[in-house]
Amino acid sequence: MIVVTGAAGFIGSCLVERLMAMGHDHNIVLVDDFSKKNKEANLINKSHLLKIERDQFISWLGFNGFDVEMVFHMGARTDTTEQDVALFDKLNLNYSKSLFQLCCDFAIPFVYASSAATYGIGEFGFDDDESKIPLLQPLNPYGWSKQNFDIWVLAQAKKPPFWAGLKFFNVYGPNEYHKGRMASVIFHTFNKIKENGSMQLFKSHRPDFADGQQSRDFIYVKDVVNIISHFIHFEQIKPGIFNVGTGKARSFYDLADCVFQSLGLPTNISFIDTPLDIRENYQYFTEANIDKLYASGYQQEFFSLEIGIKDYVTEYLKEALYI
Repeated sequence: MIVVTGAAGFIGSCLVERLMAMGHDHNIVLVDDFSKKNKEANLINKSHLLKIERDQFISWLGFNGFDVEMVFHMGARTDTTEQDVALFDKLNLNYSKSLFQLCCDFAIPFVYASSAATYGIGEFGFDDDESKIPLLQPLNPYGWSKQNFDIWVLAQAKKPPFWAGLKFFNVYGPNEYHKGRMASVIFHTFNKIKENGSMQLFKSHRPDFADGQQSRDFIYVKDVVNIISHFIHFEQIKPGIFNVGTGKARSFYDLADCVFQSLGLPTNISFIDTPLDIRENYQYFTEANIDKLYASGYQQEFFSLEIGIKDYVTEYLKEALYI
């Protein structure tokens, strides 16, 4: 059995689709909080062996671990505006520790979702060198929950036979519709354009960045699941923490322009002040160093921002279809 936690979520459901395409449709175990009905569409046509509620899975794994081939732990509380540290401790930190320890006990390979939110404003760069990880200063409780788990994993003397922590950068693509304000800028830009034919971006409040030139490493979810599935064949891969980005930052202006172009509409972008409550810690630039990913043997080409957005907009958002 192959386990996917967060299986009804954005990345998790896309991963399930990929695993099915790889011939694992008969042995996938889906784990999530299935009481949340806003994600039900993500499970349409998803073949599986079992569905297990998140709160029951730790116990289930304790009894069935010898039958599990691999665990992909994609489930997490991902709201970057949430301030309840206890909630993050419960769902992101302690739950993940329990899974990690069970994977140690049963010798199950363990691949989990970390986050580029651990890099904070980027004062130490965006390098997945594990010796630098303890230096990082995330900007919110969500980022700290991922940072604290990364640090805890690195400190463990006993580890699964293979493990990998994946620091996802700015992921966009189908199946994110349920995320509300946490959905990608592409998703929100599409909806803004459909609503009023225009898009507003934040002004720059730094002299070294023009308005709209604030940049992120945007990565299409189809690339993300390519990378996650790369770790199924881990025999020649050194365990560790890996950046999951394209290695190429692109501006928010480029992003919005790509959405307009994909819709066949003239670009209509204006600028507004960055809100004061986020202005001081606003990230102006992120770009993943993906040398370690390449060194692990990953060879597939990435979707460019232009091609990724066009595929997302024309194949999914315009038709309200989700893989």
